[in-house]
Amino acid sequence: MPEKNSCGKNDPKIIRIELTEVFMPFKKEVREAMLSGAGGLGMAIPAEEDWPGGDFLICKLTAEDGSIGVGEVMVWMPETGLIPEQLTLIIKQGLSPYVLGESPFCVERIRHRMDFNVTCNEVAKGLIDMACYDLMGKISGRPASDFMGGAVISEVPLAALIPLADVETMLFIADLFYSDGVRTLRCKLGNNIKEDVKIITRMREKFGDETRLRVDYNQAYTAPVAVRAIKAIEPFSIDYAEQPVSTTDYLGLQYVQKRVDTPVMCHEGFFSLKDMSVLIELGAVGVIGINGERPGGVTNALRAINYVEQRGLGAVLHSQPLGIASAMNVHLAAAKHYALGHATELFGYVMFENDLLVKPIDYSKGTAKLPEGPGWGVELNEDALKKYASKKTVVIEAKR
Repeated sequence: MPEKNSCGKNDPKIIRIELTEVFMPFKKEVREAMLSGAGGLGMAIPAEEDWPGGDFLICKLTAEDGSIGVGEVMVWMPETGLIPEQLTLIIKQGLSPYVLGESPFCVERIRHRMDFNVTCNEVAKGLIDMACYDLMGKISGRPASDFMGGAVISEVPLAALIPLADVETMLFIADLFYSDGVRTLRCKLGNNIKEDVKIITRMREKFGDETRLRVDYNQAYTAPVAVRAIKAIEPFSIDYAEQPVSTTDYLGLQYVQKRVDTPVMCHEGFFSLKDMSVLIELGAVGVIGINGERPGGVTNALRAINYVEQRGLGAVLHSQPLGIASAMNVHLAAAKHYALGHATELFGYVMFENDLLVKPIDYSKGTAKLPEGPGWGVELNEDALKKYASKKTVVIEAKR
């Protein structure tokens, strides 16, 4: 164990970890739209399993003074390769000894201890890390964004997700968001190049040059075909092209990025800071997508954003979380607004039946309003948590 210095000496220590696995169904209209779209998912990803909703793990950290910090992660087998039970097990048996008894303000030491004693497992580590930032805020009475450099905006610009379907349906969905003030659209593509061009042509015609367009292929193409696909839509000024090739094909991403002018983004294949640095040094990406699960909590997200900023590349906060992680992303986006360069993607409030919050975040006029109050500025709805919990809460306590 690293030598303890003055960090956290007089702070309340973490004495309890509570882990609750949650299944949150998609809203009926979202589920119907997905089933009518490509692959029954509204995207080109070649997953075979039905996807009726999201699997989440909620983490509560309790400090000696009774303050509670909350974190949240979503897992989906085709992307994260994990189920909530795995996260619960690794936290209980592997990570908890390096969290219990620590001050949440000592996130660097907690992260160091977790990294050196348990390899990989960035999603589980990120969940703990996220809850620490909320707990810091609750103990100090300050917003969590203060521990990320301080909020520089109070309204975070949002991008909208347009699922892959027939072009008229995609235009209809895009228009709903546009009417609410959203001016950045992420369009799912990948059925074939001809259809991709048709979709983007119609989007640009309908919403004009002032609307920013980004596209997501969900691993649809091989590298040579991806080059042709991206070049075919480059005349329409695309912000970036997300995951055009398979998740593990870093050399394929490199091949594509070196042959197109549009920045390429890796999503499904990016989970750690090491993944990110390799992709960047290969010249395989021009934009990095970040959320609570990748590269692992707030601490690593800050490291990633700072690294990307110094390299002159782009970063985007990119997720479909419930309320807790949405609030985290809003705080992070508000603090790192100058470094990001792209509108934030938060789709959970659109997709899921319940956000597990007592009072929802204000999503209006194309923005997410920064919640006010200590920590994330939102309150976990305990009744809703019980309703949607898929298993009994696991409690891990410090040895006395």
